[in-house]
Amino acid sequence: MSNKPPHGMKINIEMPPDLEATYANFAIISHTHSEIIIDFARVLPNMPKSRVHARIVMTPVHAKLLLQALQQNLERYESQFGEITPPSGGSDLAHQFFGGAKPPEKP
Repeated sequence: MSNKPPHGMKINIEMPPDLEATYANFAIISHTHSEIIIDFARVLPNMPKSRVHARIVMTPVHAKLLLQALQQNLERYESQFGEITPPSGGSDLAHQFFGGAKPPEKP
């Protein structure tokens, strides 16, 4: 999230050598009063069903920091590789990709 840990504290982050990357092209974002929940899934052509492969739960403050870090990284990416142009669809496109699906209701 932030490049600097609080109060100059150094944090040693361990990346397990057997950690597998998970590809996602769909996210369902929801929230409670105290948490932001992001479920990541893969939607494939001609497959009417998808499955959540990862769920991230964080505080609203950490979600805002993540948003800022993503923005900074996208700006760096675009300065190196050129502007990212999303497909046409306007504001409905974000809803289509990240808000159109609903998790199944509990019985």
